[in-house]
Amino acid sequence: MLARFLWLALGLQQLQLIDSHRTNRTIMTSSTLQENDGTESQDVAAIDSPKLSIWELAWPAIISNLLFAVIGVITIKIVGTLGAEAVAAVTTGHRIFFGLQAILMAVSAGTTALVARAWGAKDYAEAARATTVSLVIGNIVAIVLMIPCIVFSQQIAGVFGLDAHTTAQAADFIHYLSMFNIAFAINMVLGTALRSAGDTKTPLWIGVITNIVNVLLVYVLVFGWYGFPEMGVTGAAVANGISFTIGAVIFLALWFRRKLVVDVGGWGSLTRNRIRQLVHIGYPAGVEQFIFQAGFVVFLWIVAYYGTEAFAAYGIGVQILSLSFVVGFGFSIAGATLVGQHLGAGNPQGAVQQGWKATRLAIVSMVALSLIIVVFAEQIASFLIRDELVVKHTITFIYIMALAQPLMAIDFTLSGCLRGAGDTRFPLMTTMAGLIGARVGLAALFTYLGLSVDWIFGALIGDYIVKSVMLAHRFRSGKWKQIFVESEHKFSS
Repeated sequence: MLARFLWLALGLQQLQLIDSHRTNRTIMTSSTLQENDGTESQDVAAIDSPKLSIWELAWPAIISNLLFAVIGVITIKIVGTLGAEAVAAVTTGHRIFFGLQAILMAVSAGTTALVARAWGAKDYAEAARATTVSLVIGNIVAIVLMIPCIVFSQQIAGVFGLDAHTTAQAADFIHYLSMFNIAFAINMVLGTALRSAGDTKTPLWIGVITNIVNVLLVYVLVFGWYGFPEMGVTGAAVANGISFTIGAVIFLALWFRRKLVVDVGGWGSLTRNRIRQLVHIGYPAGVEQFIFQAGFVVFLWIVAYYGTEAFAAYGIGVQILSLSFVVGFGFSIAGATLVGQHLGAGNPQGAVQQGWKATRLAIVSMVALSLIIVVFAEQIASFLIRDELVVKHTITFIYIMALAQPLMAIDFTLSGCLRGAGDTRFPLMTTMAGLIGARVGLAALFTYLGLSVDWIFGALIGDYIVKSVMLAHRFRSGKWKQIFVESEHKFSS
């Protein structure tokens, strides 16, 4: 895998710079933004804006994420046959693995803003350069993150205070999954770049292939069928990793053969200003993810205080409701792409309209799906695991989270829209206020008062109330429209 990364770095091919085009587009965009200070311009119709609709971008992302969620449910079903401890171990392993990807997610946030903005300005060479920079940095970050996860997996898994057997299984899960960190980074960066350019279908079909491979491998590696070793929880991690690798190979093969809409950048991509701009936009998202994951660890530590059954119920409940969450993520991707592209095309009012439209569609869709899940909550939970106490806690969690669906839709979509505009700092503030202040604060208070785990689950509603109110106010204010242009001017001088 390291050899592939070095080949990536050395094999970059030169593209001609189009700096004059970029400069002219930047000046035009800045001027247009100043003229459209929260009001609709009379010339909006004449602006060459992106032609893609919310649904064109959202439905492939929704199907891709929905497939991923279904595979996750199937994985929980397979692992659930091993007991509540195995489910808790997989929940812990996934949480720690993705928690340690905070820096990589910062790179992804920078990729979204840079590529979408360049694509909206029709500066396709700049989009290629931004993608190349993101991929190189993403691979470096992946290598750096991989080492502590492999060496200190036991200590990392122990932060939740679960029993020794569950902690050992979680440590093995983290250890083996982390070996595929580079493949995960390639999937994330190139998938993000394509979606930011408006191509959500290519990540969809690649996701279909990798998820089918994933579920087949989970089945044979967990139980040791067809001559494969019986690996238990570790088998689920290895299956995830192999599927990541297959996806990464497909992405790179298509990219280097120039079969993707986003081309390969050249050595000129790795400029100091471009790297600084990526970091400038991305690092608040990285800090946000770090705070989010740290807050999540504290919250799950509180849940673990109520026992392995409550912890497993949380993991199962999230996996079930992910069938609704992924719709919000789909509209978040669509909103981020269209907001960035409309700003790049010099149409801030179009960016506003697309952001609110994506939010409305997310609310309606997520509420509808969550109602279906609520109706069949007991049957779904009982299908996934046979532990009566786990089933009871899972049903309660589903009922509580169903109430939060409209708020979660606002959070997912508007935070995505702001990141697409390059405003990555405000979502950081909402995470600090909502997750740390409301969710963790209320959960700690309820635990101190001796209330049941149902109250701990209910603390999530407070989190999403705070974040949705803050994000709606920020998006309505329009202060995010100038942020990307200011960063471009700052790092082009």
